[in-house]
Amino acid sequence: MTKEVLAKRVRDLKPSGIRKFFDIAATMADVISLGIGEPDFATPEPIIQAGIASLKRGDTHYTSNHGLITLRQELARHLHELYGVTYNPASELVMTVGVSEALYLVFTAILEPGDEVIIPTPCFVSYQAEVELAGGVPVEVPAYFEDEVQPRAELIEAAITPRTKAIFIGSPCNPTGAVATAQTYQKVANLAEKYDLMVVSDEIYDRLVYGVEHICFPSLPGMWQRTILLGGFSKAYAMTGWRIGYVAAPAEIINGLVRIHQYTIMSAPTISQYAALEALRVGEPYVQEMLAEYDRRRKLVVSGLNALGLKTFEPRGAFYAFPSLESTGMDDETFCNRLLLEGRVAMVPGRSFGDAGIGFARVSYATSYERLEQALEKIDRFLRKSL
Repeated sequence: MTKEVLAKRVRDLKPSGIRKFFDIAATMADVISLGIGEPDFATPEPIIQAGIASLKRGDTHYTSNHGLITLRQELARHLHELYGVTYNPASELVMTVGVSEALYLVFTAILEPGDEVIIPTPCFVSYQAEVELAGGVPVEVPAYFEDEVQPRAELIEAAITPRTKAIFIGSPCNPTGAVATAQTYQKVANLAEKYDLMVVSDEIYDRLVYGVEHICFPSLPGMWQRTILLGGFSKAYAMTGWRIGYVAAPAEIINGLVRIHQYTIMSAPTISQYAALEALRVGEPYVQEMLAEYDRRRKLVVSGLNALGLKTFEPRGAFYAFPSLESTGMDDETFCNRLLLEGRVAMVPGRSFGDAGIGFARVSYATSYERLEQALEKIDRFLRKSL
């Protein structure tokens, strides 16, 4: 064909830096991967059994476009109990195929062509891409190491234009592990109010925080009606493969999302919805057990990286550290390539998460304590040989 088949917005999408390094590592022997952000725990047994039981009962059909009402009722109770936010299960919640579909639905629903979304970076690789696929324009605002990667309100405000539709925030943050403070959140809330903007808040790591409190953004005064809350079950309940998430927002927004959802997905997987329902009912002890182990690993990784001269601020959430590579004299792409090929340890270059990540690397500690110890030893040997 002489005509270009793929749309320009697709041709222009950057390939995922995470997937690139994962694919290379998968072809190599004795590599310790600190690259993929996925729990190494299996889904807790009662949750698995709830999914199996749903199949045996013959619950193999579509659910409501919004999702199982029992699940939405339990989720509404859960959010109210944890954060004091109130959502009507019938009209203000929709179950999605992970937060990935939630991102697609939100930006497709709220953005007109050319609308801008302000995104503090470093951030997860999907955010900018989903904005672009919806016809919007992602506007990156850097957050800095010296601020422990808390976005500066003055930089966000400077980026606001008449085309700005929303501010996007993700806390706890992938890739840095930073948790937004009450002060940071209040400044974002003030800007949303001042400029009449929506806030899209990705809180998929909300249960994985260490020594600090997670603040649910719509719980802030005046922010419930301005916030589109994204969450899910993948991280806290080790359910990545179940692909189950949700959006919580005012009814008129959810109605718009469901119009798209019904034509693209119909409904989230039924078996996964029953498993998620059981996770909310009985999963808390498992969440706490996994959280304690992640915290143990976090302390090992942060102290280990700092001891190796890879300066790392203390991450307070998720399961990532974000060390500076300045002491190595290498840029992040070169360092991660060489560490993988010569040291047999996979990290993700910080530039994969936006320009503000240049000079850093993402380290996932969602692998066993013993493997993390081995990885630190390999990094030490690599640095001694290379510097």
